[in-house]
Amino acid sequence: MATIAKIQVENNNPVLAVQEFLRGLLKDESVGGVLVPVHLFGNGLPMPTLVTAPDMLSGADPLAPAYAMNSAKLLSRLTRGRPGERIVAVLRPCEIRAFVELVKLNQGSLDDVIIVGVDCKGAYSNTDYKTFVGERDSMEASMDFHAQENGSVNGVDLTSACKSCEFPAPENADIILALAGADLKQAIPVMADSARGEALLNTMGLPDMILGERNQVLEKLIAERIQYRDAMFEKTTAQTGNLTDLAGYFSGCVNCYNCRVACPVCYCKECVFNTDVFEHKPWQYLGWAKSKGGLKMPTDTVFFHLTRMVHMSTACVGCGQCSNACPNDIPVMKLFRTVAARTQQSFEYLPGRSLDESPPLSVFKENEFQDTVSHMA
Repeated sequence: MATIAKIQVENNNPVLAVQEFLRGLLKDESVGGVLVPVHLFGNGLPMPTLVTAPDMLSGADPLAPAYAMNSAKLLSRLTRGRPGERIVAVLRPCEIRAFVELVKLNQGSLDDVIIVGVDCKGAYSNTDYKTFVGERDSMEASMDFHAQENGSVNGVDLTSACKSCEFPAPENADIILALAGADLKQAIPVMADSARGEALLNTMGLPDMILGERNQVLEKLIAERIQYRDAMFEKTTAQTGNLTDLAGYFSGCVNCYNCRVACPVCYCKECVFNTDVFEHKPWQYLGWAKSKGGLKMPTDTVFFHLTRMVHMSTACVGCGQCSNACPNDIPVMKLFRTVAARTQQSFEYLPGRSLDESPPLSVFKENEFQDTVSHMA
């Protein structure tokens, strides 16, 4: 059985306890740095930070219900090649799944990474997080968040991506901070989930602990999220049933491409939408406008989103950063998750589930889609 240890919490402050735990990991000679969300500027949004000095961990706050960006793409930069020293990366479940996909696409490596996964209760959007914190100290707000059962505070709610995520527990992690069901004012359960995670955890000399009601709490949370997810899928499908509806759905798109940049599994070095292919001539714009009586500018917005769906719907982990990055609050995530769910079901593929599963369309399967082939014949 894997090691289950206890991180002792002092003064009812689990954030400080996690910081001390990370300092303990950083003291290990095999660890060169820790990638973790840190409040670098007072009460601001905690940003992914590669910490090498233990003192800088005093601002670390992986318990914050904030999600500035998906760190999978950052971790891929740190591991594409040999960093020379091991990195400890503290990640949400969707970040781990995205990183696993990037590893399978040769965009990163697990060789020199120890992944510390965190049971995820959800997060607020970047703007709503500031409302959630209000005048409180940010770490005090994090403590309050985990002490309450409902995620709605100060008139704001968790993101739709989080409320529809059926994977709140980390998979493919080396060490897990098992927050679900734990009394975080007393102790934080920490579990080893791989051989190298167990080896590192055993060097810290933490006392053993019996896990409480984590499984029951996770099962209840997953059931609630699946119910929300299915309702979201049904509503989104009804809103985007034809091309006219789809154009209306994306009517506020200004081709800023923030969603593409924020997406952790969108990794192309050069995007076709940044090439001359979509640099149309003035006479073309006038011709299209005359044929219709008017032309919405900028053009190609729907085509951009359709292209992205085709390109990465098999790899979408539903992290919601596309919606988080949209300046005009287009619910990009809801449509992408709806489409991705169908695509992934068709291929019987779950992104980030296993390194042993090849991405769809990267291998030939002789008997794949037999029903479709027989109908076409």
